[in-house]
Amino acid sequence: MATVMNETTLALLHQGDKATVVALQGGCGFQHRVRSVGLKEGKLLRVVARHHFSGPLVVEVERHHITIGRGMAQKIVVARAP
Repeated sequence: MATVMNETTLALLHQGDKATVVALQGGCGFQHRVRSVGLKEGKLLRVVARHHFSGPLVVEVERHHITIGRGMAQKIVVARAP
């Protein structure tokens, strides 16, 4: 889990929050899948939508919208942007 104060997982961000990807905490398949859609360490993202209950999140990375399931979002460590 995240250890620095401003680090959290993507799943815990709210609509409109901005953050930078710090780490991907999953196996090779997970990392390949996430990186192939543009989510890589160092990338700035913004949460566009957060669906109710355990629904997916929609994030914007480099002007592209990407839908991420909550399970995957819990494995993406981010640092909140000011």
